[in-house]
Amino acid sequence: MQRIQLEPGWLLNARPYGDTSLLLEAFTVSQGRVGLIAKGGRGPRSKTRGLLQSLQPLLLSWTQRGELGGLTAVEAAGPATLLKGERLFYAWYLNELVLKLLQRHDPHPDSWRAYVETLRRLEGEHAEFALRVFETRLLADIGYGLPLPAEIDASRCYEYDEGRGFVVGSTGCSGRALLALRDERWEEAADEAVAADLRRLMRGLVRRQLGGRELETPRLLREMRGKLSPIQTAE
Repeated sequence: MQRIQLEPGWLLNARPYGDTSLLLEAFTVSQGRVGLIAKGGRGPRSKTRGLLQSLQPLLLSWTQRGELGGLTAVEAAGPATLLKGERLFYAWYLNELVLKLLQRHDPHPDSWRAYVETLRRLEGEHAEFALRVFETRLLADIGYGLPLPAEIDASRCYEYDEGRGFVVGSTGCSGRALLALRDERWEEAADEAVAADLRRLMRGLVRRQLGGRELETPRLLREMRGKLSPIQTAE
């Protein structure tokens, strides 16, 4: 049995487990994604119920036996990230990406730091570009970095070929957009043409890694936006 004490982490998901407990999925800095059982976590007398929320930095303690651990303590590690509207969907999208693309007990400290940075950026003006940067960093961390050409012409279009990487084509992603993503040019983030190109590009690359599995959050966001106005989704 392994005891982990005061591990920095964020909750990705929580669902009922038994009569009063919760099954948690957490993303931690040194243990990676972990599954934890919070006994009595949704009971009327639970002292931790208010803390066991997403977007709240936590210090988690648990005992590890096999695949699932047993939560023993939880503390707030700072103020919660305050998001609303579409920005909240963006954060749920981050959580779903981590859940679907990372395996339990496989540490990814670089992705963890990128996750924390992205949550902070979601409160700012370039939230959608922050998603694209996170997707790129996460894919690179699991061994699927973008095979960008050494020289990129901002005025050309590039098509992605699974065997050859990015090649010059008549359609596809603009060189300007690829440069913005590669160099993390935040000043380009507000350009809708760049945003649209990167949205299409990363949507396709993420889908390849999901192996046919669908993400729930983008679908829910599309449905919500469809009820309000016919605008594009960010994921």
